[in-house]
Amino acid sequence: MPSGAPLPEDADIGSFSLTPPWLVDISKLEWLGEISSLRERTHAELPALIKQRRLPPANRVLGTGYQLAKALFLWNLIERRSGGSVSKRGISHRLRDAFEELGPTYIKLGQILSAGNGIFPEELVGEFKSLLDQVKPEPFSVVRKTVEAELKRPLEDIFSEFDSRPLAAASIAQVHVAKLRTGEEVVVKVQRPNVAELVRRDLAAMSWIAPALVGRIPISALANPPALVELFAETIIEELDFRLEAANMLDIAQILAKTNQRALIVPRPHHRFVTRKVLVMERLKGFNWDDVSGMLDAGIDTAQVVSAGMIAFMEGAMIYGVFHGDLHGGNLLVLNTGEVGLLDYGITGRLGEKKRLAFLRLLIGGTINDVHMQVSALRDMGALPLDTDLEAVIKELGLEGPALDPTAMTPDELVSEIRNLTKALLGFGAKMPKELMLFVKNMIFLDSAMVSLAPNLDLFAEITQLATYFTSKYGEQFAKDIGVDLRQTPIDLLGVKESLGLDPSTDTLTYKELVERREIIRKRMEAGGRNRPARKRISSTWSFAKKLASKKG
Repeated sequence: MPSGAPLPEDADIGSFSLTPPWLVDISKLEWLGEISSLRERTHAELPALIKQRRLPPANRVLGTGYQLAKALFLWNLIERRSGGSVSKRGISHRLRDAFEELGPTYIKLGQILSAGNGIFPEELVGEFKSLLDQVKPEPFSVVRKTVEAELKRPLEDIFSEFDSRPLAAASIAQVHVAKLRTGEEVVVKVQRPNVAELVRRDLAAMSWIAPALVGRIPISALANPPALVELFAETIIEELDFRLEAANMLDIAQILAKTNQRALIVPRPHHRFVTRKVLVMERLKGFNWDDVSGMLDAGIDTAQVVSAGMIAFMEGAMIYGVFHGDLHGGNLLVLNTGEVGLLDYGITGRLGEKKRLAFLRLLIGGTINDVHMQVSALRDMGALPLDTDLEAVIKELGLEGPALDPTAMTPDELVSEIRNLTKALLGFGAKMPKELMLFVKNMIFLDSAMVSLAPNLDLFAEITQLATYFTSKYGEQFAKDIGVDLRQTPIDLLGVKESLGLDPSTDTLTYKELVERREIIRKRMEAGGRNRPARKRISSTWSFAKKLASKKG
């Protein structure tokens, strides 16, 4: 935010743009009063949607089963002998084709997978990224009909301009640029017709088919389809009502204001034009996230942009338990002023107080290298059963042993260690809670954003800066919440170096160098394949959480 710029009159409500098209007035948001009960009803619907069925939901399962069976059977028939990355490319391509044929629900699942850099194989991510640009928009006549039915007025009575060509088209909705009769530029998000009913039918079909696919997809991140379906259902169900999304916008805007993280701003939802299927909001303009040269030419400090985003994201999660759940380049704009506009709030992470405290222990345990604190926190977040023998987990996964540099391991040793870790996780009944998966996915995105926006930023310096910021601002609260006084406990940079397999004498590590190390590891994993025993710890407990993300249960 420009230094010394006056804040708008609704600044106490949220972190919004400095030039408001309208002011947010909570008293005028009639739909806001029913959000709590609406969210409860939505989540109460989940068990029925994903329950195990003896008989298939015939109206959808035949087409689903045919497309998935075709993809998997042909992969086995034609490409399995290729092995390695060629094999992964083959199955990823066929799964993408199947998802595209199956329609909006599966396209949405594919789009979520496409944002999973670091969680899912790059072949899978690359294939599903194409789904972002291949969703056919609804005809404008359909859009008009939906808008008029939801807002109960002719389009021309509300908008003086309405672009018939969508600004973007996704699986659940599409967005159009428009101008209100009162002159404000807006974006109108319109839900596709019948998509809610289709999603519910597809979830029923997915839950019936998923058990039959266990162990049949040769990609570890997709090894447990029932758990993936459950996680996906929890994620998509809230996206079907735009009133929930508008409420998410206000919640995150308020948290950004409370934490004084005004370098990030939220578009204002309109006080009148928010319904289940239509959401009218303020239009933000700026640079695309990947337009680094454009930002630099405009004098924007790109390192500051991504650093501010990292702090704001972590602060919302750690202190308030609420955070944007779907950070990727398409959901971010960088304004000419250097502020970051956050878009698309359909997926939002929400931690209850118990889970928030467990999450706090997980992050702080990583900072001070307390392995037991981290594993117990994972259990309390739901990643491990409550009766788990934590000491057995620590011993089996070798979490207290010395870490070796994975780039120095042979390909066979590296692949074998990953297999051993995966087998051990499944043996302990590990699964990935939705909130932790969203957080890990976002952290991986921000990590990659550092590479493009601030490649020479020192990782160790950034960790120290983050720790200093949170300790000085929240040290007393952390001591009260979880009994650890960070003001008296130094961060363990040696532990961080060890978890990365680095020599203790290493002074700096840029994000660019970190990515280069990961690329070496990826290539070694692709080159490996024989199951040679290797009992060497290659990851910290935070990496254990990332591994959980890749397992989805």
